[in-house]
Amino acid sequence: MPAIFPFTAIVGQERMKRALLLNAVNPRIGGVLIRGERGTAKSTAARALAALLPEVKIVEDCRFGCDPDRPTTWCTECRERNGENGSLPFVMRRTSFVNLPVSATEDRVVGTLDMERAIQKGERYFEPGVLAAANRGLLYIDEVNLLDDHVVDILLDSAAMGMNIVEREGISFAHPARFILVGTMNPEEGDLRPQLLDRFALCVDVHGITEAPDRVSIMERNLSFEDDPEGFRAKWMPREHELSQEIERAREVVESVSYSSRDLLSIAGLTSSLQVDGHRADLVILKAARAQAALEDRLAINDHDIALAAELALPHRLRRGPFQQAEVSLYNLEERIEQIHADLQNGEEGEPRTPEQELASAVKKKMN
Repeated sequence: MPAIFPFTAIVGQERMKRALLLNAVNPRIGGVLIRGERGTAKSTAARALAALLPEVKIVEDCRFGCDPDRPTTWCTECRERNGENGSLPFVMRRTSFVNLPVSATEDRVVGTLDMERAIQKGERYFEPGVLAAANRGLLYIDEVNLLDDHVVDILLDSAAMGMNIVEREGISFAHPARFILVGTMNPEEGDLRPQLLDRFALCVDVHGITEAPDRVSIMERNLSFEDDPEGFRAKWMPREHELSQEIERAREVVESVSYSSRDLLSIAGLTSSLQVDGHRADLVILKAARAQAALEDRLAINDHDIALAAELALPHRLRRGPFQQAEVSLYNLEERIEQIHADLQNGEEGEPRTPEQELASAVKKKMN
């Protein structure tokens, strides 16, 4: 296996790296779309993240990498094996990196049921697809804007559900499909339809670094890696190992990270004041904020976590009309959250109000 450029050695692009790490902590966030010009480390970062991630525990001899500690997510085969044997052994496996080609078809992605075998021999046989290979790993789609829309829909549905179910002629097969979804694209080659764009939880626009010292560091590190890949990786392994441990710790506590009614009001007020359509953004911000807190070894989210999550969840969801702003900065988001809190605290007439009334009042003021 060729050496992979270390994740921690990537110069700059902090927002892109943060989006990837949050999805590594909690793949249920729903993936990240990275948009940018050529040569901005998009694919390098995706491959580096997969190499960085800690090993995962899987059911031994399972074709789908089922998690032995989560029986409710097991594939059809593991459920049947468990019924026969009473328990299933496990092994440790490196996090897989699966690259989906642009020419992929639906059958190649979801897998196929052998109907001839089922009819002639009465046996159910499922040929795994890309989703099976990517389970509990990283699924990378380069030039996602050139992929067939129907295939993109299937991938995003699976990422949201965490399960792939294939049904043909009354025969069905199910297996888990929980993966870190990373899509990259060059906007110069065309964009995704708005409906598909919204389905990506987070979105990052990356640009070439302009500061001369940073560009020098990029050249030096790439030349060092090309000259001695193994030696370069060995030099960065302490930092890689440290970050890998942080991700592992965050994964263990992310479901325990708490949030308050005040936090929910902040998120709802923020998305309402920016006139974001639908409710997907609110849920994404909450999940990403919890992952951010877990990554920083905290068990409760704060306003800064919400602003950092919103910075990644809103860019591709903001309306882009002639009188609408196309993006918001982290500073602007934090200011908006502070204003929402001030509006909720002050009230209009000093009388006690329900949280719903407080939110309506805050949003009304922001809209005006």
